Amino acid sequence: MTILVVAATMEEIEPSLSFLEDNGITYLITGVGMVSTTYALTKYLQQHKVDLLLHVGIGGILDQSACLGEVYQILTDEIFGLGADNNGSFVPIEELGFGKRIYTQHPPANMQLPDVDKAQGITVNRVHGAPDNIIRLQQQYQKLLIESMEGAAVFFVAEQEKIYCLQFRATSNYIEPRNRDAWEIGLAVKNLNVFLQQLLGFLNQGG
Repeated sequence: MTILVVAATMEEIEPSLSFLEDNGITYLITGVGMVSTTYALTKYLQQHKVDLLLHVGIGGILDQSACLGEVYQILTDEIFGLGADNNGSFVPIEELGFGKRIYTQHPPANMQLPDVDKAQGITVNRVHGAPDNIIRLQQQYQKLLIESMEGAAVFFVAEQEKIYCLQFRATSNYIEPRNRDAWEIGLAVKNLNVFLQQLLGFLNQGG
């Protein structure tokens, strides 16, 4: 099985670069955001055959009681706010009849994976940082929620190209008013890469 590790930034997978190269595992750095991710990944797939996209990165978590640095498997991811504003009410793209905003992981059948907590993702162009908007998120999403700027784009491309796809994220911060002093990026990156190497070793052994 040909695996492509996909990340938005080099920093997110830098601790695993030697591991990836030593094991002949290809990786792609797409750049930050849905547009860059969709373009870079689609361009790559036009030139290379891939069986499984393994999208990894860090993200913000809505649940303030959760421990930062934990790794989650993202089961579904949503292009947040894709639709129309109807006098203050949100009309999703599905109701407009122009597409969909929610995409799901697509693992190979019967693939066994390491057991980590599961979460729902939202993919945004602007990360949340205003109290009123965060309150609305808390009212809208009852399940464990993780925010990124790329996840749904990878799921979207995988669906279009009919390629297996998984996404894992380590939480570096809470979804709250911007507070860099409280971020745990180093811990998130460390834990993400420990997990990534374990996961790839697990997959190479056939799950």
